[in-house]
Amino acid sequence: MLPAQSNRVLSGMRPTGRLHLGHYNGVLKNWVTLQHEYPCFFFVADWHALTTHYDDTGSIADHSLDMVVDWLAAGVDPGSATMFVQSRVPEHAELHLLLSMITPLGWLERVPTYKEMQEQLREKDLATYGFLGYPLLQAADILIYRAGLVPVGEDQVAHVELTREVARRFNFIYGREPGFQEKAEAAIKKMGKKPRRLYQEQCRRYQEQGELEALSIGQSLVQEQQNLSVGDKERLFGYLEGSGVTILPEP
Repeated sequence: MLPAQSNRVLSGMRPTGRLHLGHYNGVLKNWVTLQHEYPCFFFVADWHALTTHYDDTGSIADHSLDMVVDWLAAGVDPGSATMFVQSRVPEHAELHLLLSMITPLGWLERVPTYKEMQEQLREKDLATYGFLGYPLLQAADILIYRAGLVPVGEDQVAHVELTREVARRFNFIYGREPGFQEKAEAAIKKMGKKPRRLYQEQCRRYQEQGELEALSIGQSLVQEQQNLSVGDKERLFGYLEGSGVTILPEP
């Protein structure tokens, strides 16, 4: 597979209203600079707008047009950057669907912005998968373009980390070498009884809950095993981390 395009930039905006100076100073000025330094993909995140405005879709098309006009007025150049509307690229939804099949529910529920936004938007009924799965759609946006640079606000950093975790899990499930499962399980059996039990526990904690502490403990357990070959250790690191053939490069 091709490596991640580490210098490719991806960024988008939701068309939920008129832009203001905060958008210009916080985002657009940065876009104008980036478009001359990196391959940039800037998109209208109209599907993302549905996560909170699913019951009022009439204005999304007009807001999308107005927003792009503002981008152009601010200096974003379609000759230097790729600009597009998210819903015109159905592969975003297709990858989002595939990712939703393998992403543990707990990973989405622990994203900090989930409960924060519910508190801020109490007047809306946000007890929907669309709202809960917002970060997963964002992950699909990033991964489909193999973007290595994703400029986001501080509140979105957790979404990028979720994207990395989802990519690791996807690669773990679908990108392993032939016979990987059997070889990894054979290597686990070579570990002592106590280390084996602890390692399997860390695998469950990391794969199901995404606990970074479990990842660190599991890696240390593997490294300490003197009777494992280098190949076996690499398989056990991969088994724990979700590595293998990199189908979806991490941002």
